[in-house]
Amino acid sequence: MEYKISPSLMCMSLIDIKQQLAVLNRRADMLHIDIMDGHYVKNITLSPFFIEQIRPHTQLVLDVHMMVENPTDFIEPIAKAGADYICPHAETINRDAFRVINQIRSLGKKVGVVLNPATPVEFIQHYIHLLDKITVMTVDPGYAGQPFIPEMLHKIAQLRDLKQQKNYRYLIEIDGSCNVNTYQDLMGAGAEVLIVGSSGLFNLDKDLDSAWDKMLDQMRQARQAA
Repeated sequence: MEYKISPSLMCMSLIDIKQQLAVLNRRADMLHIDIMDGHYVKNITLSPFFIEQIRPHTQLVLDVHMMVENPTDFIEPIAKAGADYICPHAETINRDAFRVINQIRSLGKKVGVVLNPATPVEFIQHYIHLLDKITVMTVDPGYAGQPFIPEMLHKIAQLRDLKQQKNYRYLIEIDGSCNVNTYQDLMGAGAEVLIVGSSGLFNLDKDLDSAWDKMLDQMRQARQAA
């Protein structure tokens, strides 16, 4: 199977954003944008304004991961800025998940949900059939460069089996430590979209085209071994 590759823009060089975006436009399948509010996680990264700024410069799918306590405060600004997928954390929407899903759909966007490492698949069982994408966090959210949590491989396989059994349409996306050390296990478990950040892409070479080639070689080897 072919895997979708989604570079995490919080890991790119903002000094070289135009040059790096030109490379990603040629090579990536989608772009991952983290929105953090400093409350849900103790960090602040990108914003709806960032989405608005890059939208005219890319035709790629913009996948927005909302690490925020109150997603409904952000959904409309993110949609207007040009996002394609809007993906809150399940823990932040379960009081009103159906209303949130309907709001995202009413704005013409695809609906994703993000699961923290300690959050089981059963947490979203009543609306899983409505989702276009499920993101499995394989690290605790909020910071780049954290160690991979191997217990998440079971969760990925569980989502793969559910998708096959029930003919669900969601993509299975992985966020956290997608790199040469984890590709084989992730692919074997059922991952479909790999979010690549510092260890998976941007730190492999100062030249982003060369870094991309190195990443693809690592993925090919992992696919052959999986």
